[in-house]
Order: sequence, then C-alpha cells, then structure tokens
Amino acid sequence: MSEGALARGVQTLEATSDSPRLDAELLLAHVLDCDRRQLRSRSAEPLSETAQSTFEALILRRTHGEPIAYLIGHWDFWTLTLRVTPAVLVPRPETELLVELALSTMTDKVAPTVLDLGTGSGAVGLAIASERADASIDLTDASEAALEIARLNCSLLGYSHVQLHQGTWLEAVPGRSYDVIVANPPYLASTDPHLATPALGFEPLQALVAGPSGLADLKQIANTAAAHLKAAGSLYLEHGYEQGVAVRTLLTDAGFSAVTTHRDLAGLERVTSGVRPD
Repeated sequence: MSEGALARGVQTLEATSDSPRLDAELLLAHVLDCDRRQLRSRSAEPLSETAQSTFEALILRRTHGEPIAYLIGHWDFWTLTLRVTPAVLVPRPETELLVELALSTMTDKVAPTVLDLGTGSGAVGLAIASERADASIDLTDASEAALEIARLNCSLLGYSHVQLHQGTWLEAVPGRSYDVIVANPPYLASTDPHLATPALGFEPLQALVAGPSGLADLKQIANTAAAHLKAAGSLYLEHGYEQGVAVRTLLTDAGFSAVTTHRDLAGLERVTSGVRPD
C-alpha cells in the first residue's frame, strides 16, 4: 500500500532530514507521477515492485543529502516549475528578491531590456520574463551544461522574448546595453564552512565559490557592468548575508550611485543595487 510505503519513507528520513514527511511525499508523488494532493486519494493503491524499488532508492539517496530537486528533476521558483539537474544550483526562495526588485525598477518602462548573468536554470531571468512579455531578456552562463538547462526551461515555457548567450559575465554580451542587470553569482569563500553541508556537495562548486573571500565574481561584475547599462540603468547583485558592507563598497568604488542593500524575508541583507554612474 502506498500509505505504508510513505510511512516507512518518513521514518527512514527522520534522522537526516528537517522535513521528512514533505520529502517522502514529494518523492512518492514523483514515482506515482501525481502531485502531493493526490497521494491521499491513492493511499490504498498498491505499489508495483518497480515503483516500490524506485521509491526506496530515492529515499536512500535523500538520506545521503542529495537535494530533492535533483531527485525529482524539477523545482518551483516564483510562479514557475523549472527543470533542474546537478549542472545548476537549486533555485532558492531568497533569490526571488532579485525578481521583485528588477520588476519594481521596470514598472514605468516600456519594452525594457534585461540581462540575467550566470543564469543557471534560468530561474531569475525566466521569472522576470513571465511577468513582462514586452521585455527583451538575455540570459548568460559560462557553463554550456547549465545553459542547456536554461534553454530547455525557456523552450518548455514558450518564451520567445528570451535569448541565451554563453560566456563569462559581461563578456557574453559584447556591445549590448540594458535597463536592468541582475546576477546571483558565486559568493561563498573557498573556506566557508557551509560547503561541508551535505546538500551543497551535490551542487556545482563553480556556481558557489568565488575565491578566498567569496567576492571575486561580485567585484568583476561591479567593475564591468556600468559599460553595459543604459542611462539610469540599475544593477542588482545577490550576495551572502554578511557581505552587504563589502558589496556596497564595491559598487561605490565602481562609481555607482544610489547604492542600497535590500533585505530578504528573513531580514538578512541579500541584494545590493546601484544606478549607473553618469
């Protein structure tokens, strides 16, 4: 019975997961090709041997810390469900702040131009695209494997106003300029203790770590973004919650005005913005 399998899955996950019930439900729903709400109505349904063995294998992988998103192959961000693989970071809810800020900046703009640097799965850029069909949006990533995932998500969503470019930060879009540039670059220091977290061991290291201080990529973007912004264009950078002061300094030193740090729903400094210098 699927309810019995679910209960055993929850019990197995209790020692290693902060949300064993949710994890087990997501995995079982994936195996049964349904959503979580349908599990109750299917609780008396017997599992086939194949489904049972698949579910048990996924539970075991989860006990080793593998993210649910990689196990089921998709994850929700903003109002979208995106395909994800270990080639890209799992989209995180705090990153939705980048989307909110970019959209608020464009409320008075017609047909704005937007650049999402280091797009990964495409989460930020595609979320903006979902709200602004009139925008022209470019997504970039240095990783071809990551860009393939973003390309797949763009295709599945049917967005024709999005283009993808491979390359390192602003080098991917030579000669182009934008009203808004957003980026969620790597910002962990190479010695950051969070890297020992089991889940992070499954995510692409190059999308997490940026040198000894974690500021290498943030500094590179801050120093090169102004040349790719239109007059009064805005740059938004996600960063670690203890990096607000450092990123404000980077943007101020690069000549940006109206440098401001924005807090996420947990009250932590999460995104710093600036306006292109005149």
